[in-house]
Amino acid sequence: MPKGQNDDVNSLAHTKWNCKYHVVFAPKYRRKVFYEEKRLAIRDILRQLCAWKGVEILEGEICPDHVHLLLSIPPKMSISYFIGYLKGKSSLMIFQKYGNMKFAYRNREFWCKGYYVDTVGKNTKAIKEYIANQLKRDKESDQLALFDPRDPFTGSK
Repeated sequence: MPKGQNDDVNSLAHTKWNCKYHVVFAPKYRRKVFYEEKRLAIRDILRQLCAWKGVEILEGEICPDHVHLLLSIPPKMSISYFIGYLKGKSSLMIFQKYGNMKFAYRNREFWCKGYYVDTVGKNTKAIKEYIANQLKRDKESDQLALFDPRDPFTGSK
């Protein structure tokens, strides 16, 4: 291997691996629930669950209505299994911590059924920057959504 390439390579007993995934998932109904203490609590819950499974969070951002994660997952674990585990266990832990949220989400389903996943490959730096700036981009798009192009005096465009 050329110098500098093995920085990202991990190893198991007989395997060298570099499996990174960009994952995005949202709460049910895309509700904006991640503010202040809930945002920090959910961050800690996701960190704890990843640590229990030996998954490394390389970058993450919790936006008001969705979560971006850049994960390094060992090849012995499938991505679908891990995301199912992460969303299922975090749901239980969120409802345990915030009991009043049970009534806003029927059947204790906190997360949407689906998720987005993409392999990162050699674009790790670009994906890290994208995730790091995601909250800023969301705030900017919210500001653009508030802009009303109609003339306030005539009511026309």
